[in-house]
Amino acid sequence: MWSAIRLSIISHVAAIAVGVVTATACLTVYPASRQSLADYISAICTKAFSSAPAAETPYLAENIGAMTKMMINMGIRPSGDVDADFVAMMVPHHRGAIEMAQTELRYGRNESLRRMAQEIIVTQLQEITAMRLSLGPALPPSAPSPD
Repeated sequence: MWSAIRLSIISHVAAIAVGVVTATACLTVYPASRQSLADYISAICTKAFSSAPAAETPYLAENIGAMTKMMINMGIRPSGDVDADFVAMMVPHHRGAIEMAQTELRYGRNESLRRMAQEIIVTQLQEITAMRLSLGPALPPSAPSPD
């Protein structure tokens, strides 16, 4: 139930990212003592972005959505395996970076930043793969390619 409410709040916050409603009005579902980290991040972003120009609304809304989703997905239940927990938290962190880079590609105009965003996507995907492989069984030794 809380997940559905949280996702509803996130959608609502993303839709109003540049401020028709204040952050506190968006997040009244939780008393302050029960506010999740994702809700807190979303509230900070919504409040900070409230004075942004209307033309930037889609970009900011997508970034708030990516950051909030990242924070929710990083909130794992510890497994007792530090390495597995590290990967479980880092994968959504890297996916958040990928989503933010994709948003830069959709809305950004600076060519050097767009190239950097492309590099972020590639390197973060590689790191996700490497982390997951590190948890699995050892890879077989490499063999020369057949001629």
